[in-house]
Amino acid sequence: MKISLIAAHAQNRVIGKNNDLPWHLPDDMKFFMTTTQGHYCIMGRKNYDSIPAKFKPLPKRTNIVVTRQQDFQAPGCIVVNAIEDGLALARKNEETEVFIIGGAEIYKTSLSSADRLYLTEIQAVIDGDVYFPEFKKEEWKEVSRQHHPADQRHIYAFDFVVYERR
Repeated sequence: MKISLIAAHAQNRVIGKNNDLPWHLPDDMKFFMTTTQGHYCIMGRKNYDSIPAKFKPLPKRTNIVVTRQQDFQAPGCIVVNAIEDGLALARKNEETEVFIIGGAEIYKTSLSSADRLYLTEIQAVIDGDVYFPEFKKEEWKEVSRQHHPADQRHIYAFDFVVYERR
């Protein structure tokens, strides 16, 4: 099973602010949806809380929420107390690729076991309070990059980049 992290981050590695995305990039949201659809998605409790109610659980995906809270309820989702438990569940159900979808602590904890990174690299420095972890680019091979210019719907230019562990 391939373990993949998927995130959008600014040049200063910002991924969030005040438990929300500090940008509105519709084509990035579409990329996230189409890439993760049909797969297991593992997220932290704070990330789960940040998802608007109308999108919970994320449709056409198996949603796994990781939390230390023993009595946490996430209707339509599987709640586990460790990332490893979510990965084990995906493996047991013969998932081919599991997606770690955030937040910062979940990314940091999962990065060392990841096989692939799907990163939307936003070409701007953006104010925020949550960051994607630093990683050594020399440990990764860029396998694809697709540029998306700023336009009427997207205030920032960005690239969809896929990295695979060397």
